[in-house]
Amino acid sequence: MNRESGTDRVCLALPTNRPCSATLAAVAEEAAYATRHFGVEVHLLVLDSSDAGTRSEHARVLQGLPATPNVVVHHFDEDRQRDILRDVIRKAGHAEPDPLLGLLLPDAVSYGSCTNRAFLIAAALGCRSVHRRDSDSAYQVLDGEPVFPIHHELASLGRRATEAAAQVTETDLDPAHAHRPVSMVGSSFVGELSVDIDEIRRLDEGIYHDVVSLWAPGDWSNEQKRQLVEESFKGAGTARFTRDHSVLTLVDPMRVDMCNISFAHEVYERMPLPPATDTIGSDYFLIHLVHDAALPGVLHNRDIENFYTPQRRTDAGFTAYQTRFVKFLLSMLYFNFVYDRMATAGPALLDDRQRVRTDTVVGLLRASTGLDRTENLWRLERVGIAYRKLGGRYEAFADRLTSQRERLLDEARSDIEDFALLIEAWTPLMRAARDHVIGSASA
Repeated sequence: MNRESGTDRVCLALPTNRPCSATLAAVAEEAAYATRHFGVEVHLLVLDSSDAGTRSEHARVLQGLPATPNVVVHHFDEDRQRDILRDVIRKAGHAEPDPLLGLLLPDAVSYGSCTNRAFLIAAALGCRSVHRRDSDSAYQVLDGEPVFPIHHELASLGRRATEAAAQVTETDLDPAHAHRPVSMVGSSFVGELSVDIDEIRRLDEGIYHDVVSLWAPGDWSNEQKRQLVEESFKGAGTARFTRDHSVLTLVDPMRVDMCNISFAHEVYERMPLPPATDTIGSDYFLIHLVHDAALPGVLHNRDIENFYTPQRRTDAGFTAYQTRFVKFLLSMLYFNFVYDRMATAGPALLDDRQRVRTDTVVGLLRASTGLDRTENLWRLERVGIAYRKLGGRYEAFADRLTSQRERLLDEARSDIEDFALLIEAWTPLMRAARDHVIGSASA
C-alpha cells in the first residue's frame, strides 16, 4: 500500500546480468498496462549485475521510456543494492553482517539471491506483491498486442479465494481452503527448454532420459522417472496463446516457471528463497511451499516465450551452465527429502494466522543435511558416464567433474545449511526493510 496516497503498490521485478534492452522495454509496457487496467502504482525494479557497458545501455533504455503516471522505475547496480542491503542488515541487528550480505549478494550467480533482493527492496518500497520476470524471455502476441501475465496476477493475487473465484475461468479448489487468500499466481513458458540441455536430447534420447531422471528421488520406479522426464523443463511446449484460461487451485509446481510468477507479500515476507550459487532450480522452493501448505493460487495460460542468449553457446557458457545443472541434480537429494515432508505436513505448515511456520521448514532443512550422500555419489557417477558417451566438450566436462567431486558434494549440503540460516534471519531483515527509505529511482 502506498503510504502516502493509499494506492496499491506492486513490484514488477527483473533481475539481469546480461544485455536485455528489448526485454526492459517490454516489461515497461507491462508496467504501464498494469496501471491503466488496475489502478495500481507499479515499481519497475531492475536489479542489474551486468558489466558497466551493458548497464549504461540499460540506463539509456530506461531513461528513454515515455513517462507513465504511476510507473516508477528503479535501476540499481550491485553497488546500490549492496548499500541498501548493508543498511537493512545493520538495522536488523544481525550479529554477523558480512556472511549474511554474502548470502544476499554473492559474487557468483544465484537465482534465489537475486529474487531475495527483489523481495527485500519491494518491502522497502511498500509493495504488496512481487511479479517476477526474466531477462531471457519475451511476451507472446495476440492480434498485434502483447499478452501480459500481470493481467491475471493483479486480478486475483491477495484476494480471498472466494472472491477470486469470480475472476477465473474455473475453480478446482477444496472448499476447506476457500477462506485463504490467493498467495501465488503464475504460468509457464513456450519455446526453448527452461534448462539448456536440449542438445543432449538431440544427440541421444536415451542419455537424455538417464541424465534428466537423476533429479528424481532415488527410490522412484522406472515408470515414475519416465513420466518425470517427459514433463521436465518443457513448460507449456509450443502451444500458442489464443484465449485466456485460468484456474483457481493449488498450483502444481510443474506447471509454472519463475520467469512468470507472482507472490503476495505474506509469502515472501515470511520465507526467502535458497541462496545457493551456480545452480538452477533452487528458486522454485516457494512454489513448492505454497502448494504443500494448501495456499490457494491461480494457474493461467499467458505463457512467456523463453529463449537462450548467445553466451550459453560459448565454451565458457557451456561449462558454467552444465555446472549449474549438475549442482541442481545434487541439491535434489536434500530438496526431495524436504518436499516430501512438506507435502506430508500440508496445512500444518501454517500457524493459526495462516502464516508459514518458518521453524518447521528450518527443521526439515537441517534434518536433510544429515542424509547419507551415497545417492549423490551415484548421481555424479551417472552424469560422468553419460557425458563421456556423448564425447567432445561433454567428455571434457565429465573430466572436470571428477576433479571437483568433493567440492560439489560439500557445496550441495552447505547450500542447505546457508538456506536455514537465511530463513532464521529473514523476519528481522524484512522488518528492517519495511522501515528503509529508498531514495532516487535510478542507479
